[in-house]
Amino acid sequence: MLDALNPFQRRLLDDWFPDLAVEADMSWDLVETTVLRATAGGRVVVVKAGGPGDHHIEREIAAHRAWTAPWVERGRAARMLHADVDAKLLATEYLPGELVRETAAAAEADTYVQAGELLRDYHDQSAVEDDGYEARMNAKALSWFEGPHRVAPETVAALSAVVASWPLAPAVCVPTHGDWQTRNWLIDDGVLRVIDFGRAALRPAAEDFERLAAQEFARYPGAEQAFLAGYGADPREPDAWFRQRVRSAIATACWAHKIGDEEFEAQGHRMIADVLAEAA
Repeated sequence: MLDALNPFQRRLLDDWFPDLAVEADMSWDLVETTVLRATAGGRVVVVKAGGPGDHHIEREIAAHRAWTAPWVERGRAARMLHADVDAKLLATEYLPGELVRETAAAAEADTYVQAGELLRDYHDQSAVEDDGYEARMNAKALSWFEGPHRVAPETVAALSAVVASWPLAPAVCVPTHGDWQTRNWLIDDGVLRVIDFGRAALRPAAEDFERLAAQEFARYPGAEQAFLAGYGADPREPDAWFRQRVRSAIATACWAHKIGDEEFEAQGHRMIADVLAEAA
């Protein structure tokens, strides 16, 4: 399983963990990131190695260095053990637990209460005003149409017109996880833990609500109310929330097509239809 790593990454691993023994490959196989569970020095560790086009490891390392401490101190996120941005290599402690997605815990209110509480602690660490955020995000969303996608030309035109009509107001940005949903939560004897910081960045707080709103909130009755009870407020200002949903719909449909995930691509097209119906 170490064959997926380049020579630089393997040399670093040898330095970090001379007695490393890989136990399992936990990679998603949809992105250029290899994720391995291993033992070293009498403990279980997780190794993440990025491929040539990987942009996630650097963000994950930055998140561990700047933002995960409140969760690590409570045993809710893994402690980073070693990292090298240039090598696109990261090693952390292993967190026990079962992925929440597609388990009974995904339908339980307490899961969402805990997720809301954890997210609020993470968001509350800092806040900065970014005058250029909206313009950058709009340009990034529309740039997806420059690559391969299966969005109909008339739909591209309609979405582009909607985006062009928006004001460019300043945005208040906080530390966000970027992929806050049940596939990145672990449940262990009723305790929720968090994994995968590959999309972590400074964004408006409401953006960590988006994937839940498109998936779990729609699927599990009471999940949204439980999450809001844990979070303690609802940061989704209607106009900004709509802009985020449009941008996310575009990115979901195009990115999923790029990596060949047809189920996720179909979700993106449903999201596009929903926001265009609201804009009509």
